[in-house]
Amino acid sequence: MITVPAFFAFTLGIIVYFVGRSINRKFSVLREFNVPESVTGGLLAAGLFYGVYLISGLAIDFELAIRDTLLVYFFTAIGLNARISDLLKGGRPLVLMLVLTLGFIVIQNGVGILGASLLGLAPQVGVLAGSASLIGGHGTAIAWAPEFAAIGIDNALEIGVAAATLGLVLASLIGGPIAKFLIGKHNLKSSSDDSVMGIAYEKERSETIDHLDLMSVMLALHIAITLGYLGFTTLQTYGIKLPLFVTCLMAAIVLSNTVPHVFPKITWPARTQALAVLSDFSLGIFLSMSLMSMQLWTIAELAGPLFFILALQTVAAFLFIIFVLFRLMGKDYQAAVLSAGFGGFALGATPTAIANMTAVTKTHGPAPLAFIILPLISAFFVDITNSVIIKSALNF
Repeated sequence: MITVPAFFAFTLGIIVYFVGRSINRKFSVLREFNVPESVTGGLLAAGLFYGVYLISGLAIDFELAIRDTLLVYFFTAIGLNARISDLLKGGRPLVLMLVLTLGFIVIQNGVGILGASLLGLAPQVGVLAGSASLIGGHGTAIAWAPEFAAIGIDNALEIGVAAATLGLVLASLIGGPIAKFLIGKHNLKSSSDDSVMGIAYEKERSETIDHLDLMSVMLALHIAITLGYLGFTTLQTYGIKLPLFVTCLMAAIVLSNTVPHVFPKITWPARTQALAVLSDFSLGIFLSMSLMSMQLWTIAELAGPLFFILALQTVAAFLFIIFVLFRLMGKDYQAAVLSAGFGGFALGATPTAIANMTAVTKTHGPAPLAFIILPLISAFFVDITNSVIIKSALNF
């Protein structure tokens, strides 16, 4: 095995991103379907590393500490851009989206159990290839693997990680086409003149920035991350476990809605081009590194059954988004962007969902509420409920 140190993995992630950007520029179909540059480059790199493994037997492993730091930067940037007024506007849509998400968790496990049964596998494998690895992601799959192993699923860890990996790929590809279909069919347009992500779409890249703008953003981010880390460690002492990016997100929201009012003379970097640049950079390289580091050879033996189950899951997610979520969320542009995000989240992870939504808004215009609703649901509500549902399914 070859282990690539963190610094070189980070550097390669940047290269992979630019490769993806170059490919997207050459093939208009990728742009039309809103496939993020990092997804194009990351999947290509993962395929090349898989080829190296098949030819030479050498497995390439990456140290990903910098990737995880980029995730914290990205979600902290979302917090800095968040306004209380946006959160208040998100009240009813937030509750509705939460109900729909929880309902889909049940559907996802039902589809997984159906697929496993058709293949003659234990129904618990369907739960493992359902919300435990898809909406739950790699972390949930790894955390619950011992529980599945205890009831007789000997390769539970391998199944969970493989399903989460394949789900991440599907999540990266499904969101853009869903948004393109909905926007085109219903002739939808953005009604907002603002964007939580700072850069709404390519036409708005007119503001000039200098090193002081970037330094100001970095300072604000680091203050928020410091407070978020203190909150993270404090909660841990009381037995409350939340991801670090969640506490940093909340700290940034508090700062952005207090500091500009308490100290009006301070130029706060929320919703600026400089913050958007750092946010886009963090998300793009995070996703590039996540996809390029997928060890596809670890899922080769499980590919057949999992492809079948995940094909069913993809169809179920597509139908649910088109015929249920989009309609109930208002059938407007915001709902279309949320649909793209939900496609990324339901099969992959929150960063994938944000990347899908960002790719859509850069082309079609801002959808600020979507960038508030989806991270809040994925960060606070889903993991707890998912755990209850998984436990209930195992007991049943």
